[in-house]
Amino acid sequence: QVQLVESGGGLVQAGGSLRLSCAVSGLIFSVNTLDWYRQAPGKQRELVATITSGGSTNYADSVKGRFTISRDNVKNTVYLQMNSLKPEDTASYCCHWKRRLDGVNYWGKGTLVTVSS
Repeated sequence: QVQLVESGGGLVQAGGSLRLSCAVSGLIFSVNTLDWYRQAPGKQRELVATITSGGSTNYADSVKGRFTISRDNVKNTVYLQMNSLKPEDTASYCCHWKRRLDGVNYWGKGTLVTVSS
């Protein structure tokens, strides 16, 4: 059974940093692409960052230069380092994996990040 469990959210002042973690189980972690999404209250879910099995990364324009996605293939964990946080980064952040075999999406429950001004 695939499980994605996020942690590391919290309340931080603008300009501060947080590191989110997503512990993954139930799949062959090292060969899969994983993503971080976020959803702010009243807004649509947004793709924040992606990391491939080879370590290539992509970011939303809104977080480029401030956020870094990384992975640890020994710990089966993907991270999102968030620096220079802004109030508009306030959202629930979720880990995501899409199974290539049939396109089924798997989501974690999310971790809440609140950035105060």
